[in-house]
Order: sequence, then C-alpha cells, then structure tokens
Amino acid sequence: MAFELPSLPFSTNALAASGMCQETLELHHGKHHQAYVTALNGFVEKNPDLQGKSLDEIVLFANGKPDLAPVFNNAGQHWNHILFWKNLSPKGGAIPGKLEAKLIEDFGSVAAFKDAFKLAATSQFGSGWAWLVQGADGKLKTAKSPNGGNPLASGEGKVLLGLDVWEHAYYLDFRNRRPDYTQNYLDKLANYEYAEAHLG
Repeated sequence: MAFELPSLPFSTNALAASGMCQETLELHHGKHHQAYVTALNGFVEKNPDLQGKSLDEIVLFANGKPDLAPVFNNAGQHWNHILFWKNLSPKGGAIPGKLEAKLIEDFGSVAAFKDAFKLAATSQFGSGWAWLVQGADGKLKTAKSPNGGNPLASGEGKVLLGLDVWEHAYYLDFRNRRPDYTQNYLDKLANYEYAEAHLG
C-alpha cells in the first residue's frame, strides 16, 4: 500500500497571523512533503526488501546503509513532516501545566529549555531538524539531526516536538533569520499540548 501525504490539521492560512504564511504552507506541504512521499513510493515499488514495511520500519531498515541513503532521506523526511504538521497550531505557544513542570524539572526553567532548543536549531549546519525528546531515562532533552535524520533512527528517544530548519520551512517568512524563525515557533506556533499528550 502506497504512502500518502497527510492532510494538514488546519487550513493553509491558519498560521499566517502567527508567522507562517499561506504560501509557505502550500509550498512546504503540497510540494516539498509531497515530493518526499512520491520518491519514497517509487523506491518501495522497485525494492522488494521495502515492500510491506511500515514507515518506521523503512527508516530503521535504511538507516546507516549507504546504498539506501536516498530511501532513508525520503522516508525520514516523510516521518519528520508527519510529526511537524502535528507540532504546529494556530493556538500554539501556550505550555500546559504538566509539560511546564517537566521542562522546569529537566532544564531548570522554561527559558532554559527555549534557549537549548534554539541552540539546537541554530547550530544545525545546513539543512536539518531540531527536537525535544524524552530519553529512555524519562528526562527531556534537545537534539538535532542533519537532512532527513531523526531521533527514531538515532535512538535518542521519543519525539515530543520537531522543528524543520531546512530553508524552505522559513525563507518566505524570515528570509535567512533562522534564530527568529525558531523563536517565533517556540513562542507562537509550537503545539505544546501535543508534546504534553506524548509525555511518557
């Protein structure tokens, strides 16, 4: 069964007032994400070893195999973007109590969490992602990964938030100002309710 582009959980103009314009969403979701899905389906169709596997299984199967790098990149990007759309909200930015308490416990303060997440996002050289993950020890931490990599592949933990820092995610709205894009995400777009719901 072919992989499909998921629908956005909001309209393409729903985030415009919070710093992500309609054109960004239309291009990012309808063109970039769709391209990853189309490429992944093409690879699966040609490779019997990939057929019948779930998206998670393909990411893990292709991880670290040079001959399957294109498969990993497109499967990883599909996985990452599925999460990314769930991580955005027109009512984003408000941190619910349980998650707030956990962030304070593990980072020292909400401000310290935001600083750590921003550092992960801005220090990722070139294309990639910044993450808030819950490790096997139960503690929250930030992480980053290049290109289509993710914490599923690296084994760093369960993802609670993921921010796309490829330039196509922010260039129309913030040009080359990745720090401003990241701060805007943390303050206005991040779906912290999703993150809290997935706390272990």
